[in-house]
Amino acid sequence: MIFKSMFTPIKIGPMTVPNRFVVSPMGNNFANTDGSMSDKSLAYYSARARGGFGLITFEATVVDKKAKGGIRKPCLYDDSTVESFKRVIDACHEAGSKISIQLQHAGAEGNAEAAGYPLKAASAIPAAVGRDIPIAMTNKEIYELIEVYGDAAVRAKKAGADAVEVHCAHGYLVSSFISPRTNKRVDEFGGCFENRMRLPRLIIENILKKVGHSMAIICRINGSDEMDGGLDVHDSAAVAAYLEECGSDAINVSRAVHLHDEYMWAPTLVHGGFNAELVTEIKKAVNIPVIAVGRFTEPYFAELLVREGRCDLVAFGRQSLADPDTPNKAAAGCLDELSPCIACLQGCVCNMYQGKPITCLVNPLLGREAELKKVDTSKKVVVVGGGVGGMLAAWISAKRGHDVTLFEATDTLGGQMRLAAYPPGKGDITNLIRSYITKCKKYGVKVCLNTKVTPELITEEEPDAVILATGATPLILPIPGINESGLIHAVNLLDGKDSCGKNVLVVGGGMVGCEVADFLAELGHEVTVIELRDEVGADVISEHRKFLMKDFDKYKIRTVTGAKVAKFFKGGVSYTLADNNEYKLEGFDSVVLAMGSHNYDPLSEEVKKVVKETYVVGDATRARRAIDATREALDAALKI
Repeated sequence: MIFKSMFTPIKIGPMTVPNRFVVSPMGNNFANTDGSMSDKSLAYYSARARGGFGLITFEATVVDKKAKGGIRKPCLYDDSTVESFKRVIDACHEAGSKISIQLQHAGAEGNAEAAGYPLKAASAIPAAVGRDIPIAMTNKEIYELIEVYGDAAVRAKKAGADAVEVHCAHGYLVSSFISPRTNKRVDEFGGCFENRMRLPRLIIENILKKVGHSMAIICRINGSDEMDGGLDVHDSAAVAAYLEECGSDAINVSRAVHLHDEYMWAPTLVHGGFNAELVTEIKKAVNIPVIAVGRFTEPYFAELLVREGRCDLVAFGRQSLADPDTPNKAAAGCLDELSPCIACLQGCVCNMYQGKPITCLVNPLLGREAELKKVDTSKKVVVVGGGVGGMLAAWISAKRGHDVTLFEATDTLGGQMRLAAYPPGKGDITNLIRSYITKCKKYGVKVCLNTKVTPELITEEEPDAVILATGATPLILPIPGINESGLIHAVNLLDGKDSCGKNVLVVGGGMVGCEVADFLAELGHEVTVIELRDEVGADVISEHRKFLMKDFDKYKIRTVTGAKVAKFFKGGVSYTLADNNEYKLEGFDSVVLAMGSHNYDPLSEEVKKVVKETYVVGDATRARRAIDATREALDAALKI
């Protein structure tokens, strides 16, 4: 497919964007604590500009010092940070991108501790259980805030921005005024549609008053709040049309409030472009450009949406984290080299919520772009283990200029990550493995399959450095009967090495156990899960867990929690609960073991005796998440 539509320039107000590829505004926690853009901010944004994105939207930028959402948020509430923004914008302009700065007041979704002030919102309705109850803004505060937005736009213009984006989505302050679910006011800012739209209208008017039409004004809205009593797509179409009348030059359509953030940053099992229907309806209501958002990874579907007139630009948010060169690769016809976002949420959303700088399982160079440098002296490097950690260590080392050989004991690369693609909705994970295999080929890694590495083989190879990424094996706890009762290991089941009967007991209700249960239930098996903790899926990222638990309900998967397995026997287990009484689960055709993994490192002790520069990475050190494997693999590859 030729991406003709995606590479056609488009005018947004006074701004001409060179193509339709957009970087979404995503919190990254790269900013300095004083609100200025950091060196990491510069490296992050300029990498995406060099990668060919036509429009880059800077993350939610604080307009009011009383409304910070965290301690590492960029700020434009005074002049002190303008130069730092200008430095980043100049670098992006030099690479050919246009820049929009998203202006945000966090409202009820803010962080009172970080800001040092109480939360403010349209009404005194908390964002969620356990969150601070915000104080309803007074009229005086509202009119002061309107001026603050205009002043921030002036600073954005001084910094060289081409556009500002008013954040009217996700339950933040302006969103809380627009939605009847969170706006219970009875003054001129509440009640009817026109009153609820008064705040965004006055903000746009104030920006126009202060900067005129010298920069574009974009508004980000929810296509749907995904909440009873909130905005649905028909309401949002009216919101978009009204914002156009107020002077907005484009509409950026996102989705949901934080209570349903599984639609804000959808997990793996939600298909790419899942917001397309909402965007299409809103596009019908306006005559200005519309930006589509929603787990876009590859440009094929984006091209189709733009070509059909269902939207005008497409935001590749998390995909731009996984591969900042996505547009350039599309233009060059090199999509086989694309590093795909797999929507795991491990490094981006999880870190963002924790106030940590974001990273990426697929692309651990995110935020560390400046660290990847060619070596002065090439070394012979041996990598043992062809999982994602081993493959990344191999191709990064080779890209830096080393002579790399990768050994894998089986006939297939991918390791346990390949098996992670088998449960329902997880197929996109295979794209990650495919991309790493492609990179190994591109950078000249010699791959040796079906090769069990021994210390003797390492000695024969005479490497200068060794990276051991030998992974993990199933954890076998010392429980009576565990070795004699014909158990099936979860990894063997997913790999097709073992099969099971109709009625299945899964022992272990962590992520692996739950996904194996889902995998079996979808195929028609009757499944029961027994778990030591008080709930199943406790280690599953919340956005993914919401969909996983829907499948548990759909397939009527039975769960027994707070249960400590005391004994295994053929077709079942005995277990104890908090009352210390012993119970049985029996009569199953098959019992599947999913109680975790432990590190597998048979080589490091001997290899370190012959190769001084030896690194052990990922699960070979300690069984953890895939993001730990790729991060440690990168660390090792950059040290050699």
